[in-house]
Amino acid sequence: MKNISILIADDEEEIADLIAFHLEKEGYQCFKASDGQEAVRFVETQVFDLLILDIMMPKMDGYEVTRRIREQHNMPIIFLSAKTSDFDKVQGLVIGADDYMTKPFTPIELVARVNAQLRRFINLNHPQKDNKTQLEFGGLLISPDQRTVTLYDEDIELTPKEFDILYLLACHPKKVYSVENIFQQVWDEAYFESGNTVMVHVRTIRKKLKEDNRTHKWIKTVWGVGYTFNG
Repeated sequence: MKNISILIADDEEEIADLIAFHLEKEGYQCFKASDGQEAVRFVETQVFDLLILDIMMPKMDGYEVTRRIREQHNMPIIFLSAKTSDFDKVQGLVIGADDYMTKPFTPIELVARVNAQLRRFINLNHPQKDNKTQLEFGGLLISPDQRTVTLYDEDIELTPKEFDILYLLACHPKKVYSVENIFQQVWDEAYFESGNTVMVHVRTIRKKLKEDNRTHKWIKTVWGVGYTFNG
């Protein structure tokens, strides 16, 4: 993958330099921001294919940076943070991150995760000639080419991973997908106790589809197995 630009936002210069060193060996072009405000300015003035964000940064933390970026951009975001609790990881994913790694980290694993995120993002945003089919279920319309979702003519803003999960399930109504299967197909990675990641994303999709206020539930939980689309 050539001509790929990656923004690394971390106030620890040594860590940012280490990440850039390994990613540039892969052929990626790297830019570095030392605080949250600078990261937002970068994204407002340049096009990036992926962001690597620390959470505890001066001027603006990684959570707020992600909130602002997600208002207009859908490139993959990977949190790389010393915050290791499950709460922090869940919060990062709910806000809009696509992946979460903790410090200290192994550069080879970070590079592998970057490659996986970019592969999915680029393939999904530059589809092959055989366009995917638009799906419609009552008032729910899922358009894979535009990567948009509307519910009774109301636009539903989903992150890239949330859209991928919804589209995967909706393509095969009534088919039950295990948490492991969803993770492997959407994240394109091996499954290593990543069930919480899938569950957090499904919970957020349901919230955005306002299922708490509807009798009909689009995504149905099959207890002990996984999830299915109730089209």
